[in-house]
Amino acid sequence: MSQMKKALTIAGSDCSGGAGIQADLKTFSAHGIFGMSAIVSVVAENTARVIDIMDVSPDMIEKQIDAVFEDIPPDAVKVGMLSQPPCMAAVAGKLRQYHPANLVIDPVMYAKNGCPLMDPGSVDALIQTILPLADLLTPNIPEAEKISGMKISDVAGMEAAAKEIYKMGCKGILVKGGHSEGDAVDVLYDGSQFYHFTAKRIPTKNTHGTGCTYSSAIASNLALGYPMAQAVELAKKYVTTAIEHALAFGKGCGPTHHFWDVYQHGLSEK
Repeated sequence: MSQMKKALTIAGSDCSGGAGIQADLKTFSAHGIFGMSAIVSVVAENTARVIDIMDVSPDMIEKQIDAVFEDIPPDAVKVGMLSQPPCMAAVAGKLRQYHPANLVIDPVMYAKNGCPLMDPGSVDALIQTILPLADLLTPNIPEAEKISGMKISDVAGMEAAAKEIYKMGCKGILVKGGHSEGDAVDVLYDGSQFYHFTAKRIPTKNTHGTGCTYSSAIASNLALGYPMAQAVELAKKYVTTAIEHALAFGKGCGPTHHFWDVYQHGLSEK
């Protein structure tokens, strides 16, 4: 393999290992990427519930990001859970300072079990400070509804919301259809055209961390040099495999299997 690519995740820590920073680092590793992290919140959660959240101070968030960029500049950055406006301001300031390439932002608002991970009053701050920095924003349907202020009931609604959110300043938006019925259709809008990515819906409740995993897989593929639409297509395949072979751990929504393909076939050049 040529020079190993590097990626940074800026997100919350999931002590149960299926979502957040832990899912991101596993996903980077499964793509042959060297993963780094800046932790913005420590989340005491498992497959069934979120017990508590402790935010890291904005100063410490900034220092973690500085530590990475001054020494090992990443080829892609994924931003996940940002629970409060002070966290968002700290992250946004550093992203504006360093201008990283391939910035994928996953506007995490809820855990898979429905527990809120973002203070609902913080959505406006997210729209103003974080959203305009994204090369790609990856909301699921409930998040896209919240950001756009629109109700989404079908693919046309996903497209309309994507257009509305695009106007807020991001370069691209992927509205994920995992919360709809039927096949899982995701809609990518790059400001000029729509791309649809469809996968069979997998009948499983074990989908803890899929949003984190999907956005990290996209960031990984962008770091590897794939153009946006292809990066999303490859990431969709990766996350679908991880869900197909999900692990029935815990009492709630179990985690996906980040390394199934690697364990079966080894790490190969795509």
